[in-house]
Amino acid sequence: QVRLVESGGGLVQPGESLRLACVFSGHGFSAMSLGWFRQAPGNEREFVAGISWLASSTFYSDSMKGRVIISRDNAKKTVYLQIDALKPDDSAVYYCAAVPGLSSAQTAGRKDTYTYWGQGTQVTVSS
Repeated sequence: QVRLVESGGGLVQPGESLRLACVFSGHGFSAMSLGWFRQAPGNEREFVAGISWLASSTFYSDSMKGRVIISRDNAKKTVYLQIDALKPDDSAVYYCAAVPGLSSAQTAGRKDTYTYWGQGTQVTVSS
């Protein structure tokens, strides 16, 4: 049974950085493509970043490109999201997601691509 558990969120000041982590439990992590999404109150869940099965491809939302880096450690069954220069508009619950197989630029940003979801970690950016 697959389980995803996010961590690393919290209260930070504008301009600071955070590194979120998502630990995968179960089998098949190395064959999974992974994504990070976020959802602010009253908003739809939106794509932030994705990384393909072999980590050979990464995908980023236009709104956050240049401020985020997604990476994975298959030995630790963990996917990371580094967010720099945080802004109050980045405040949201951040979710990781996983799907078996290879993702692409066309599929990585779609919520319905992913089979498994974590419960999320809250990020609040405020002075």
